[in-house]
Amino acid sequence: MESEFSQSLTPPVSPSALNHYGESAPSRPPCFTCAYEAGREDTGRLSSNGYISRGALKRLLLKLDPAPADFGGDTVDIFDFPWVTETALVESTKLLFGLFRQKVLKLETLVQSSSHDFGQASSLHYEAEELRQQCVLFLSYIKVFIYRFLEPSQSLDEGPVHPFKDAEAQLPSVLVEELFSITLLIGRIGNLPANVQSAFTIQHQGKLFPPSWQLLHLHLDIHWSVLEILHLLEQRMMGQVVYAHQFVNLTGETLTNISLFEDQVNNLFCDLIGLAMNKYNKVRPTETLNTHHYHCLCTKELWILLIHLLEHRSKSIHTQSFWSYINALLQTVLKGTTSGDRDPGFPVHCKDPEGFTWWLLTHLAQIGMHNRNGTAQQEKQLEDNWSFVIGLLKSICDPKKAAQEEQIRVVVHCCLSLSLMWGPNVSAVTTFWEYYSKNLNSSFTVPWLGVSGLGSICRTPLCLLQQAKSCCSPAPVGSSSHTQLYRTANSFHIFLRILALHLSQEHAGGAPWRQIKGRLYSKFHQRRMMELSDMGLLHFLLLFLVLAQCAELEDVASRACDLLAMLPTNSTPLALRALQWRGQLALVLLYLEKGLDVGALAEQLAVYFSQAAREFYLKTTEPSRKLALWAPLSSYLEGVSEVFETSPNLTLSEERLLNEGFGLLLPACRQSELSSALGFLQTVLAQLRRVHQRCGQPSHSVDSPSWAPLPSVAKERHQAVAAALWSHFFPFLCSMRLSQTPPPQLADAAAGFTLLALDMPGSAPQNLQPHPIQSIMQSFGWDEMLHPLLVTHYLNHLLQNGELVSWVSSGQGSGSAQALCVRAWIRCVLQQYLHKSPDAPDARAGRNLDEQLAELTRQVFRLPEVEFVLQRAGLQSAAVKDPKAAMAVFLKAVGRSYCELQLLSERSSAVSRALEYVGDILKYIKPYLQNKSREGLQLAYWTIGCLVKHWSHLLATSKAQQLLFRIVDVLLLPHALLQQDTAAHTQMLSALKDSLPMFLQGLSVAVSVSHSQGAYLKQQQHSVISQYLSRFLPATPSTGAVVNHPVLLAACESTPSPQGERLRKSILHVLRENFLQFKGLAPPPRLAAVLCFLLELLKRNSDRDPALLTIPLPSVLRCLMLVNEPQVKRLSSEVTQLIVERCTAAVGEQPCEHTTAILRAFVDENEGVYDQQVYNVLEVVAVLHPFTVAALIPFLTLSLRKTECKRGLGKNTSLRNGYRRLLALLGDSGQAEMISLEED
Repeated sequence: MESEFSQSLTPPVSPSALNHYGESAPSRPPCFTCAYEAGREDTGRLSSNGYISRGALKRLLLKLDPAPADFGGDTVDIFDFPWVTETALVESTKLLFGLFRQKVLKLETLVQSSSHDFGQASSLHYEAEELRQQCVLFLSYIKVFIYRFLEPSQSLDEGPVHPFKDAEAQLPSVLVEELFSITLLIGRIGNLPANVQSAFTIQHQGKLFPPSWQLLHLHLDIHWSVLEILHLLEQRMMGQVVYAHQFVNLTGETLTNISLFEDQVNNLFCDLIGLAMNKYNKVRPTETLNTHHYHCLCTKELWILLIHLLEHRSKSIHTQSFWSYINALLQTVLKGTTSGDRDPGFPVHCKDPEGFTWWLLTHLAQIGMHNRNGTAQQEKQLEDNWSFVIGLLKSICDPKKAAQEEQIRVVVHCCLSLSLMWGPNVSAVTTFWEYYSKNLNSSFTVPWLGVSGLGSICRTPLCLLQQAKSCCSPAPVGSSSHTQLYRTANSFHIFLRILALHLSQEHAGGAPWRQIKGRLYSKFHQRRMMELSDMGLLHFLLLFLVLAQCAELEDVASRACDLLAMLPTNSTPLALRALQWRGQLALVLLYLEKGLDVGALAEQLAVYFSQAAREFYLKTTEPSRKLALWAPLSSYLEGVSEVFETSPNLTLSEERLLNEGFGLLLPACRQSELSSALGFLQTVLAQLRRVHQRCGQPSHSVDSPSWAPLPSVAKERHQAVAAALWSHFFPFLCSMRLSQTPPPQLADAAAGFTLLALDMPGSAPQNLQPHPIQSIMQSFGWDEMLHPLLVTHYLNHLLQNGELVSWVSSGQGSGSAQALCVRAWIRCVLQQYLHKSPDAPDARAGRNLDEQLAELTRQVFRLPEVEFVLQRAGLQSAAVKDPKAAMAVFLKAVGRSYCELQLLSERSSAVSRALEYVGDILKYIKPYLQNKSREGLQLAYWTIGCLVKHWSHLLATSKAQQLLFRIVDVLLLPHALLQQDTAAHTQMLSALKDSLPMFLQGLSVAVSVSHSQGAYLKQQQHSVISQYLSRFLPATPSTGAVVNHPVLLAACESTPSPQGERLRKSILHVLRENFLQFKGLAPPPRLAAVLCFLLELLKRNSDRDPALLTIPLPSVLRCLMLVNEPQVKRLSSEVTQLIVERCTAAVGEQPCEHTTAILRAFVDENEGVYDQQVYNVLEVVAVLHPFTVAALIPFLTLSLRKTECKRGLGKNTSLRNGYRRLLALLGDSGQAEMISLEED
């Protein structure tokens, strides 16, 4: 080393000459750096100051000036000294390299002496950076000098040679020697101290770096620059070998530029692979493709530089390719021993040499996708390495090795990545198939992955097909989906992606399929098919679905069906049969996508289904067997449903899947199974209607696929599908319609058939013609034997359809459809409590019925006819949501609209329509009368009460009288109630009590307007009043009982009306005739209560008609006369007072003729028997209204004298005294009559 520095360090050019020559100040040369740049870490973009971004690589490969903008002056400043640009390297070679080594050693010393003192961080950073930049600048100068000034050596003629020429001729050899000495000086990257190597992991967010970071990256710069310089030297020497005369290696071989380049490349690769190996030891299998093999972007850039340089040399001067170097080194890793006598320089022991090899190969292939600009491309930039990979693949797939799934999954994952980058390889596909064909029954699971590592189970054919399709469209290499495949897919699924890539090669003309078709098919025969487990069969199906998607569909489907037919029907487990059907239905779905007829596939599958359905139907089949059979049967239902939902036109023989098997399956289903089956039916019906409607639209032909048939042909095919549905499903629905526990889907399915008949009336069977819609609605909506839940659900489904509402309103054959819908609604509202139970199992059904009734109410009120009735009656329905209240509004509207009609013909039609609305309403409530349900009776009596009250005019007509008579006989005067020895049910009386006012008010109006049966109705009305006046009257006066008496409530009104007056008159007649009649001297029973009722009746109404008021007066006077009970006396007096006051107020100051006549009759009737009591009664009246009694003075005096005459005893002093007391109350008239009596 001393000899190198023995020369003078005086620069060859004096400072005074600088101005003359013009010093060159070169820009910063490119170098490796990890300094932070915004967005660089996220995108993986290389440094903008690196060799690739600065164009150094491109200029090197294109044989351009390494630094065209630099070193253009006469002098250059290197190591803080100026040098002559064109001669410095020739004249001062050893001096310059000595200075270079000095700077490197100084930087190493700086690293060793550096501390963690943050105060020195800035000064250390700038000092280290300056040392590194000086070294990099010198290396850049060497490259430029070789390119610009170095001339190839030529044979020299004999004679004297100038020393400079001699030195220039020796320069290549000297450069090789110096470069070799540099490599010895810096050593290998792998041998750097740990504190220097740790700089790879420094977070590069700041701007200050420790000296170790600068030293590490200077090593990278030197290693790459040595290769650049040697490559440039070889170019300039035009292929001549340059020998290093002073160096001979251990084997005695002379060092040359070629051997140095080879050694440098090998050493550099060893170091990089060693670094990658250290990183791989910390990589989990799930992170294989997520974790890169390089520590930082600088090492990534170095890999890219090496790849492009070696590939360029391989193509231009036929040296070893990049993969040749890598393969040799990886073979060493795999064998665990060194290759020959060379020390590869990386750890021999690796935790998983094969895994590491696959990992490194895959990531190197990714690096190889970068172009000379450092940008990742879609097309490969580096030749593939399949020959080496296939050897690895055969090793790992060797049955003797018995590799585990976690290893195989990594391998297949890596192979998929390589196939995406390099293009598929048939040898890889066949090698994998040899492995998987022997292991199809394996689950391919990794135990430690847990649930995430389990293979997904395809529950439906569409799911199975989608899984197969996902294998046919592998995600790009760098995507998240691709890198997570280790977790989300097993190795077989990843292999299918490789197979799909092979089969989907563009411009291959079917050759890839022909290459492997025989290999794939030959592995399956009857024995092999019978050996398949459920997992094996799933893998078989996925394989053939991928083949069908990527290769010849019909050929693959035919082969798959033939192989599946080899499975024996009787001995195949039902779980396998379900999976088999799913696979075949997935093929059907694939046929539909391609527009191919599915008739043959569907026919074969339908036969299997029919056989299973027959076994399911037989009563001899064990319950456990039936339960197991449901698995394939339900799979068939789900799959066929998906077929119909997927089919765009239903013109590809889809109806072949609907055969007589459904006629056997449906009757044998239990509740839950039936729900699934009927749900399937709904799906098919809806899809058929949707497709058929779309077929008739003008835009359909524009949007249809190219293979779509003509609309006329499509409609014929739709008729075939509809015929299958009517034939195999509708009869079962009809058999279930009267069930008392109808499944919810029954109504939906029936509604689906109704709408199908609306869209395709000709498709309906003959027994429903000529009006199929009306026939179906009669069976499922209007029949009075149907369960309300079925009716409400069915009608709700239909009345939401605008087209069907239009048909109901005015369609051909609709008839009284709207009225029948209203009748069904009323029946469902009335019968809702027949099917509600407090028991838990039925509680949900009850809630469901409530919801359906509320919705049906809304739909019924939207019917045009109902809207018209409400509008004509002036009633609003928007706020009415409760079905019970809505029914009352509707009944009121019908009654009011009838009253507004004037023409007899209109009234007659309205009566007929109204009777259609209610139908046999008493039949609907008959069950309540039998089971005495409290809620049911309340609803029944309340509804009929509303009917009688609001339809009183209507019910009085000859057409409707019979209904009114039946209501009275059944609800108001039932036989049990008329029998005195039979007590009516408490619940019935309670319900009647609440509704009786409406009955009485309606009956009163009907009596008044009836022409033909008015007398009979009046008699019935009196009977009702008499019965329930007695029923609800307490034994003793009770304010609460009397005030809330239903008969009293019926008669009370705030504003007097003729109807109310007529009702009160009837009540008063009943009171007089039935409740105030004395039997001899015995007063009637409950007299005080009756009088209390009468008093309350008179008080709560402001009647002024003396004829009405005086109806009970004779009886009240008799009570006042004969009954001495204080309460009766008081009540009688109050009633008498109220009557007399009202009558007097009606006629003014003159005596009321009705009152006077009654009093005269009262006196005449009781003269000679109760004379004294009569005067007492008259005294009561006289106190209230003297003029009324005064008008009777002549009659009373005559009566007195007649009595005395009859007795023949002369004057009766006591009688006259009583009369005088009465006269004393009558004013002047009384006094005059008293004087007259004294004169007798």
